[in-house]
Amino acid sequence: MHKFKQFALERKALFIRAAAILLPAAIALLLLSQTVFAQTTYVITDGSRVLVHTSSATDPEAVLGEAGLELGADDTYTTHAIAGISEINVQRGQTIFIDYYGEPMEAASIGETVRELLTRLNLSWSSEDTISVPLDQKTFDGMELTVAHVVRQEQTYTEMLAHNTVYCHDPALPAGTERVLTEGIDGWMVCTATVTYVNGRETERTVLSQRVTSQPVDEVIAVGTGTDTDDVSADLPVIGDGMITLPTGEVLTYTKVIHSLATAYYNQYHRTTATGTEPRVGAIAVDPRVIPYGTRMFIVSEDGEYIYGIATAEDCGSKEHIAGTRIDLFYDTREECIQFGARKCLVYILG
Repeated sequence: MHKFKQFALERKALFIRAAAILLPAAIALLLLSQTVFAQTTYVITDGSRVLVHTSSATDPEAVLGEAGLELGADDTYTTHAIAGISEINVQRGQTIFIDYYGEPMEAASIGETVRELLTRLNLSWSSEDTISVPLDQKTFDGMELTVAHVVRQEQTYTEMLAHNTVYCHDPALPAGTERVLTEGIDGWMVCTATVTYVNGRETERTVLSQRVTSQPVDEVIAVGTGTDTDDVSADLPVIGDGMITLPTGEVLTYTKVIHSLATAYYNQYHRTTATGTEPRVGAIAVDPRVIPYGTRMFIVSEDGEYIYGIATAEDCGSKEHIAGTRIDLFYDTREECIQFGARKCLVYILG
């Protein structure tokens, strides 16, 4: 009996020792199984996308991989847990294109302000510079940002006024030849302007005033249309657009052409003209209501066969005879008047 009792006590002690060993192991195994199979709800924000994902993983990158979101080299994330829900905020790397004082560069950003970006990159600027994007604006992928140094100056300078070249036909010259009748001279003017420089390069010029100090003089060139240099046409004037070149080389300018019927008269009664001058070749009679006294003219027949030349309006005729555009040309003799008769003429009003 004593041996049985001793055996029972030994069995009980053995059981207690086994329980002391196995119970902690069982508890640890239970806790481990709870950890392995515990599920956590994650709210993932990726830009405009919001995903809800349940996982037993605790590593945020593993959770993002399970949710099908990949991180790039410049991407990052932040985590936050509240009320049993874990938040993962993905911040995608942005590529910003920067033109810094004319030097192009690229930078990575994660949505900071322009001021923060420039400060982080150690890119300074001054109050005289212009920045294309407000400093407090958030960056975004593909943003183009320009930092430029702008200088505005008021400048005074001279500018050349190039002369024009005017060509007129001259039958007195052989075809294919030219003769300069009047040398061209360039003019000059003084200008004042506001000039804008961006990074040392001129980008804008606003002219404030212009003052001509010397007018340009047109160069007049006669172009030969004749075939014989001994042609009598060498003594004829050359009439071009707004200009009359005399055989002497003198150039007259005209402002208007009047088509007129011209007759002839001479000083039969030895009287003075209506303006008190002596009658002479070149002093002609006009209707002063149409052609005022003192007007200088160059007169040639419409067919070009007769040239009266330079004349001045100094006399008048009867209202019935000399009216409107009709004119009366003075000659020294009656025979010359008869030879001229009445002709349709072109009257070039000289400027």
